[in-house]
Amino acid sequence: MELANIEILLEKYEKAETSLQEETTLRNYFTGGNVAPHLQEYEYMFNYFANSKDETYTRTIELEPKKSKKRNLKWLSVAASIVLLLSVFIGKHEYERYQAKKQFAQISKGLMLLSSNLKKGEKALASLHIYENTVNKILK
Repeated sequence: MELANIEILLEKYEKAETSLQEETTLRNYFTGGNVAPHLQEYEYMFNYFANSKDETYTRTIELEPKKSKKRNLKWLSVAASIVLLLSVFIGKHEYERYQAKKQFAQISKGLMLLSSNLKKGEKALASLHIYENTVNKILK
């Protein structure tokens, strides 16, 4: 009768429906050493659980002191300040270059207009010079 009860408890255990008392019954049966041959695989599992329960972690865990985090935070803020200043300097320099190019383009456009107007005036003077030469020939 006990073996049938153990098999029923194993089915419930596999479905995760057992209570703590039923699991204790299973653990006691499988760690007792008197296990039916067809349930031998469960004996290994419950013995492993019992052995692993006694294992402890013996190595010490070293935690970093709190000062190092503050120290790293100071260096991080210094680095961020340097990056900020550098980006402002580079940004100002690039803005000035952009403004200079813009002013150069405006001045070039103005000079081109002046040049075209001077060429028109030169042509007008050339025709006036021809007129003056003709008048001088007639008057002489």
